[in-house]
Amino acid sequence: MKMKILPKLCFIFLISMAAVYAQTSKNVSKVGTTAATFLEIGVGATANGMGGAFVSMANDATSLYWNVAGAARLTQYEVDVVHTEWLAQTSLDYAALVLPLDEFGTIGFSFTSLSMPDMKVRTVDQPEGTGEYFSAGDIAVGVSYARNFTDRFSVGLTAKFIQESIWHMSSSAFAVDAGTEFRTDLFGGMVIGASISNFGSSMKLSGIDTRTYSSVDPAQLGTNDQIPYSIDLDSWSLPLLFRIGVSTNAVKTDNYRWTVAVDALHPNDNYESVNVGSEFAFKEFLFLRAGYQSLFLPDGEGGLSFGVGLNSKMLFSSDVVKFDYAYRDFGRLKSVNVFSVGIKF
Repeated sequence: MKMKILPKLCFIFLISMAAVYAQTSKNVSKVGTTAATFLEIGVGATANGMGGAFVSMANDATSLYWNVAGAARLTQYEVDVVHTEWLAQTSLDYAALVLPLDEFGTIGFSFTSLSMPDMKVRTVDQPEGTGEYFSAGDIAVGVSYARNFTDRFSVGLTAKFIQESIWHMSSSAFAVDAGTEFRTDLFGGMVIGASISNFGSSMKLSGIDTRTYSSVDPAQLGTNDQIPYSIDLDSWSLPLLFRIGVSTNAVKTDNYRWTVAVDALHPNDNYESVNVGSEFAFKEFLFLRAGYQSLFLPDGEGGLSFGVGLNSKMLFSSDVVKFDYAYRDFGRLKSVNVFSVGIKF
């Protein structure tokens, strides 16, 4: 009886959190009011090719990002490595390992890194550079657990450590992601997925760059003008994001499959939006994908996305290698290319 009640309670908890969250956010976008916004960059060529409509599909190792509950449905060990040529000459790299452990459930490990080339240190007196260079980057490391409570209902949870750094300054936080997935017999096997991402502590930069010196009383002769003090910076919340989505097979035969998906997004630092996507598969070997992201988002730069993928068995082995590519249009911000390689073993 407890095993039957627990999945329902988990699902009710997620929906309740989303409802409370929706009530507390007014009609204000709050763009630019959160830290660690790299956590909002979608990973994986499969999901990006479908316009980010992936919370109910989540059928590979990148499910640790989109909806950790999807990892419970994986039957083989799986590794995914993703490289994204992101905006403004930055790069997003992601790696995930998923290990199904039979009745125990599924555990997973993930690593995300946003990096950029070193930049010159410039000052008012030396606008062309001081000869020094500084770097900036972000990382997130996660440990996940997912389990099928029934043949239709799955739940997953991720705990992660997040760090941002720039020159001599850094900030860190801990957060959790939670997700559910429910499979139905409606409309050709419709799947409903929901997830909450980045629920955690605030971030606050600290380091030697906030340290400066001042005089106790500049009006007095002989005063000490080298009294050290540190500037107190504000704390910033993480980009909390609630997703709910559905997907179903519009066509499914022995040779062909056509899947359509829709996701609704409710972030704490922007307006609500919708992602739509589609995947056509030929013998689960060749995949063609298309989607559109950020529908109904005011001033959004999201747009069309396309993708292609290949699955191939390795010689003399049952292991499968996956190659995927996605192209995303970002309007005035130009385009983004995503490359993924995965192995099922």
